[in-house]
Amino acid sequence: MAQLQPIEAVVTTLSIIEHMAQARGPVGVSELASAVDMPKPRIYRHLRTLVSRGYVTQEPDSEKYGLTMRLSHIGRAIAEQSGIHVEMRSVMPALRDRVHQSVVVGQIEDGGVRVLDILRQPSAVEISSRPGTLFDFHCTAQGKVALAFGPLKLWKKVQRTPLRQWTETTITDLRRLKVEVDKVRKRGWAVAPGEVLSGINALAAPVFDAGGALVATIGILGSIQHLASQPAPRLIAAVLEAASDFSRRLGYREAEAS
Repeated sequence: MAQLQPIEAVVTTLSIIEHMAQARGPVGVSELASAVDMPKPRIYRHLRTLVSRGYVTQEPDSEKYGLTMRLSHIGRAIAEQSGIHVEMRSVMPALRDRVHQSVVVGQIEDGGVRVLDILRQPSAVEISSRPGTLFDFHCTAQGKVALAFGPLKLWKKVQRTPLRQWTETTITDLRRLKVEVDKVRKRGWAVAPGEVLSGINALAAPVFDAGGALVATIGILGSIQHLASQPAPRLIAAVLEAASDFSRRLGYREAEAS
């Protein structure tokens, strides 16, 4: 199938709106024309259309243009319909069906990573984690992802808090944990074999929002027999692709973020 060419008028309108949203106040036609590299008469026609539709208003004194609250209302409606809870229900089943493992989505909080939802895969091994469970940063795959890609304040908090030893394999040494987190940052995924529950491993990856901030993690849970400490490449690829899909659904664009 041939790739459809973008409609130039739509691209121009979106560029105008994006520039106006980033501006600190009303902007003039000349500034917009320079920003989007379009002739002023064309910019003016787009602005007048946006004014007529109620998305833009013109200042009577300066004759500059600014966005109205109409776009804010649309953004709020989109957030209510397409937030993390909505999008994760589209991503989780596809990942579970692909890898035949339980899928978990976690939300980053100051005190740890809270389980938002688990989509379970029937298994002889019972995984006791439930939605609402709050896990420490240092001993879970989701927590290591948070330390690797989240705000620095999370790592500072871990440094100030005694690291609880859940099992014999839990990392409780800060130097070892830092080495592990550095690895996670480089490769883009984390594991925690037997660090919270003996015999259980998790493989997790980061989920970013439209601004490039870490907002969640997505991963799989299973027995170490099926989800080894060094996971199979196909499992790593599946989790990374699910995380990438999840992030795109939340508005993240890797090229723009980098």
